[in-house]
Amino acid sequence: MKTCFLACAGVLLAGAAQARTCALTIGSTDQMQFDQAELKVAADCTTVELTLQHTGQLPATAMGHNWVLTETAAMRSVALAGMNAGVAANYVKPGDERVIAATPVIGGGASTKISFSTAKLTKGGDYSFFCSFPGHWSVMKGKLVFG
Repeated sequence: MKTCFLACAGVLLAGAAQARTCALTIGSTDQMQFDQAELKVAADCTTVELTLQHTGQLPATAMGHNWVLTETAAMRSVALAGMNAGVAANYVKPGDERVIAATPVIGGGASTKISFSTAKLTKGGDYSFFCSFPGHWSVMKGKLVFG
């Protein structure tokens, strides 16, 4: 019984030791730009905590920004679906399985934080992040590198 307890405790501790949360911060501006064109996530990260900061001054209704992560091949279609979803859905189609992670839309001076699992990411996969606010996605984008 004691041996089983020790073995089970060891397995639980080993699993906890393997889980790793990685923090990323990205800024956005009133000039429709992210402050980084590439974000890197180490392969041993199991969870990503992403903070989006809007360093501008304009309100969300005029120059709102969010951060959406998809496979690069799906970026355009996800952005177009988001425009149809509207502001109430933060310009992200509800239930869209192509979306790996997304923040709410924020205005100047605000920040928001999300947490997402890396389980949907493949080492070396082709991932893009973008702002899905109407008219922003084609210029306000970057790459996420996993692994």
